[in-house]
Amino acid sequence: MRIPEIDFMAHRRLAMGISIALVLLSLVALAVRGISFGLDFTGGVLVEIGFDQDMEPEGVRVLLEQSGYEDSVVQNFGDASTLLVRMPTQEGRDQASLGNELLALVKAEHGSADLRRIDFIGPVVGEELREQGGLAVLVALAVVMLYIMFRFTGKFSVGAVIALVHDIAIAVGAFAIFGWSFDLSVLAAMLAVIGYSLNDTIVVSDRIRENFRLLRRSSPIEVINTSLNQTLGRTLVTSLTTLLVLVSLLLVGGEQLRGFAAALTIGVVVGSYSSIYVAATTLLLLKVNRSSLVVAEQKAE
Repeated sequence: MRIPEIDFMAHRRLAMGISIALVLLSLVALAVRGISFGLDFTGGVLVEIGFDQDMEPEGVRVLLEQSGYEDSVVQNFGDASTLLVRMPTQEGRDQASLGNELLALVKAEHGSADLRRIDFIGPVVGEELREQGGLAVLVALAVVMLYIMFRFTGKFSVGAVIALVHDIAIAVGAFAIFGWSFDLSVLAAMLAVIGYSLNDTIVVSDRIRENFRLLRRSSPIEVINTSLNQTLGRTLVTSLTTLLVLVSLLLVGGEQLRGFAAALTIGVVVGSYSSIYVAATTLLLLKVNRSSLVVAEQKAE
């Protein structure tokens, strides 16, 4: 029994409307809320404190603020009896003894507690990491565009880069909307999203180019629909198996891997969608057809 083909391109306007809305929402969130950079990028102090009983982060945050430790972020870490305190560099204070100061302050208010970890990153190092991280993303996008331009045509490279920018914008926007901490592990996940989405887009683009040569009597919409249906099984299997691993990391990987797993999960879902709709729809908007591929091949010769 033959499975009927899905008419993906019949819903391209709705899909593009959703994509544009999500990207705009992400940009607004970035402009209004900004990204909550972790200590890797901002510099500051991270202190982990354990208690004998469950502890509410809000009460400790208010205590720190009243004691002069401003802009502190306090959250449960792993379980309700452990708190993670993040704060920017404290001017005029001895950073090396800051952990013991916080521990003494919390003990005086809440009783028994123990200092489990303290990390310090200087603001100069943090700013340098942020600049290099942003540059890494831009270089990755530029290299991707050049690679696809040489492998396919300029129209395919434009579609691929638009799809990648779409994926990164939505993934970063999610961190802005929900206020999740953006650290080096999340940046690594964003670069992995570029690679994952690019792989899907190349597979689809390769099939579209091949079908333009084989299906000579078909319209561009028919060629793209056929190509998407031919690659759909591979896309779904790859995405689902990847998501199984990422969901496992989200559930049992702990706080240290949560941001990394969340960024990759969003990237895999959005990347699979964009390789079907964003990249393919961009090709239609650019009026790609068999003749444009033939011209590109003649120029290459």
